[in-house]
Amino acid sequence: MTGTNVEFILEGVNKYLMALATEQIRLAFAQAEKEVDDLRKRTSEGLKTAGDNGKQIGQPKGAKLTTKKSIEKKQLMRKHCVDFGGSVPDKEMLDMLKINRNTYYKYKRELKEEFCL
Repeated sequence: MTGTNVEFILEGVNKYLMALATEQIRLAFAQAEKEVDDLRKRTSEGLKTAGDNGKQIGQPKGAKLTTKKSIEKKQLMRKHCVDFGGSVPDKEMLDMLKINRNTYYKYKRELKEEFCL
């Protein structure tokens, strides 16, 4: 700065610009928050209306998703897994199938349920 009265003017202008920018940011966030609230409200109203009209929201209870991958992995499990007459233990089956541990045990549980039926 120059050390003159111009310095006071520039300082005032800088403070004004900072205050203006702060206010614009606050307004932008408030607008974004309002849009999110409106979207949530419209979504919940739409779901309620659909439910009132007898529409199914989401998957029916007890529905199981069957994919090509799950069919292939279950066939391999039936053939090789110790629990189904094979010779490969669980840990090695996980490595062989290259699936998540939770997915493996879910498939195993489903296969056991199928055998019980």
